[in-house]
Amino acid sequence: MKSSRLPLITTILVLAFFYLPIAVLVLNSFNASRFGTTWQGFSLKWYERLLERDDLWIALGNSLKIAALASIGAMILGTCAAFALKRFRTRLQTTHHALVTVPLVLPEILMGMSLLILFVAIGQPLGLATVTIAHITFCLSYVALVVLARLQDFDFNVVEAARDLGATRTQAFFKIVLPLLAPGILAGGLLAFTLSIDDFVVTFFVKGPGSDTLPVVIYSMIKKSREFPVINALSTLLLLITFAAVWTSQRLTTRTAPHT
Repeated sequence: MKSSRLPLITTILVLAFFYLPIAVLVLNSFNASRFGTTWQGFSLKWYERLLERDDLWIALGNSLKIAALASIGAMILGTCAAFALKRFRTRLQTTHHALVTVPLVLPEILMGMSLLILFVAIGQPLGLATVTIAHITFCLSYVALVVLARLQDFDFNVVEAARDLGATRTQAFFKIVLPLLAPGILAGGLLAFTLSIDDFVVTFFVKGPGSDTLPVVIYSMIKKSREFPVINALSTLLLLITFAAVWTSQRLTTRTAPHT
């Protein structure tokens, strides 16, 4: 029986639909044309122009600071949540699991509105702090699920063996548990970093004066229809950072735990 080529053709069309616009964006970042409708030769002038935009670099600095803090906070809270879900079996765990997974499916606009209402209600001024808290809120769910997946195959007998040999709980955690879970925790942290640095919707609601992140500034530039090639160059650099973080995260996730 002759096999059908329809699945292959469908796959190629879907991949082209997703990645062809990205390829065009990257190509236009090296196009000498201002509008990118026609190819007018290879040029790096838009990357040179990018280096002259102080507002973009300030926004990039804000994005990196927020993403780094959000990743650290999400790794700590997400790891604690994963441990609680794995180690304790109580009636409250169903509710706990739901609270951890709800941010994954909750619309970002709803999360941004609810966090804005919360910050206004408690009198918290909007700024980098509120953006960081908001990013930790939705990033910790991703870290928790990544670490929880790592814990599914974790042998807690090694911890009991360490305790029998005289190690305290703290020593067993830092010398046994943490090194074995480190690839999963770092993978979740890199995923959180990627989600944080790319976020726009939640950030748009909870940002304040002087706390614009890179996606917000890019949106403002697109809305005002100015210097699209510079946006292409910046987007290309962001793609490289994002792909590097995702690739590293996947490598850490699939990495086998070391033998004890």
